[in-house]
Amino acid sequence: MATNAIDQTRRMLSLVTYLRERPGAHVTDVARAFGITEDELISDLDVLPMCGTSFRGGDLLDIDTDGDRIWWHNPDDVAEPLKLAADEATALLVAARAVSTLPGLREGDRQALLRATAKLEAAAGEEASASSRLSVTFESEGGVFADVDRAISERRRLWLRYYSPARDELTEREVDPIRLFAVGHTYMEAWCRLSEARRTFRLDRVAEIRLLDEPSVPPEIELRDLSEGLVQPAADDPEVVVQVGPGGRWVAEYYPHDSAEELPDGGLRITLRTPDPASLRRLALRLGRDGHIVAPGYLAVSARQAAREALTAYDRQA
Repeated sequence: MATNAIDQTRRMLSLVTYLRERPGAHVTDVARAFGITEDELISDLDVLPMCGTSFRGGDLLDIDTDGDRIWWHNPDDVAEPLKLAADEATALLVAARAVSTLPGLREGDRQALLRATAKLEAAAGEEASASSRLSVTFESEGGVFADVDRAISERRRLWLRYYSPARDELTEREVDPIRLFAVGHTYMEAWCRLSEARRTFRLDRVAEIRLLDEPSVPPEIELRDLSEGLVQPAADDPEVVVQVGPGGRWVAEYYPHDSAEELPDGGLRITLRTPDPASLRRLALRLGRDGHIVAPGYLAVSARQAAREALTAYDRQA
């Protein structure tokens, strides 16, 4: 049964409780209870012994199986109160205080976080003193975050001036925000009235933002599962072929692709899909001598032109 990391994590958390209440449970019974194969269960059991009750990885779960039954030798350790070292308490307190100052945080959530922080300070005692000398500030996208969060809660449309690095231009558009999420950076998923399609906007690329009086009415669309990453090409996206040498094989690891054909020189001929082929010009520039775009032809020509312009600009500065 295909699964993603989130589903597996939820299952393994439930598995811990299940095994605690059923010492010596049979592998077949546990697999049947969770609706997975025995091989999938064994795979989970191989991971669980690397988990524990300490942030440092100590006090690991002592769980093993003989192929027929499952034994957990230290279940009582999990029931012990969690103990935080000085650096762990400091990290949690600094992060909590930083989040409590985040623009756009709902007041009820802020107060709940402050109460939890106070309890953590009391429990940590003197070990928490170092945290009062540290502080964290967020990127300038905080104001944009606050406006997007407000637009979502009040169901209002937004006007944006947005920078697109692929086209190196600022565009103005109205969007109906759907949700905020973070994958490395903070993003807004929204229905774009300019393109009449779902689009994703990085908050630090929003040059200007304004709440509008028009209601936000995005169409009913299924939210994407982001556990596989932000970029998930569709079958009808344009096809791009990139050929790389041995030094460019990393492209196949970082970019979702349809195929990667081995070449005699140790390189790869990679076929991938993207809704915005022009964005791959930057990949071609990054590859340099380690690779180039083969198709479509117009993109290959555009990438070569971009490389020549970059070299000319470099020569002028040298």
